[in-house]
Amino acid sequence: MADTTNLNIRIDKELKEQAEVFFSELGLTMSSAFNIFVRQSLRQGKIPFELSLVADPFYNSTNTAILQKSIDEAESGKFTTKTLDEFRAMEE
Repeated sequence: MADTTNLNIRIDKELKEQAEVFFSELGLTMSSAFNIFVRQSLRQGKIPFELSLVADPFYNSTNTAILQKSIDEAESGKFTTKTLDEFRAMEE
């Protein structure tokens, strides 16, 4: 067995708890998940996923305003429901 060492990192408590549940569902511990991350980083010579400062274009100011208006209308009871058949009839 290879020599091992301990590594201490600081992480938000809630984030750690969510990660532990997620990795557990995959049959992994936090330690094994971090080891996979490090090995993939070294193997690929980069972070094994894309890092970007570019925001998702869906969440632009126009879409966000429309979404907020819809949320406000729903919360105040000002919304209309339609069945699938009613939507299909609107397309004709």
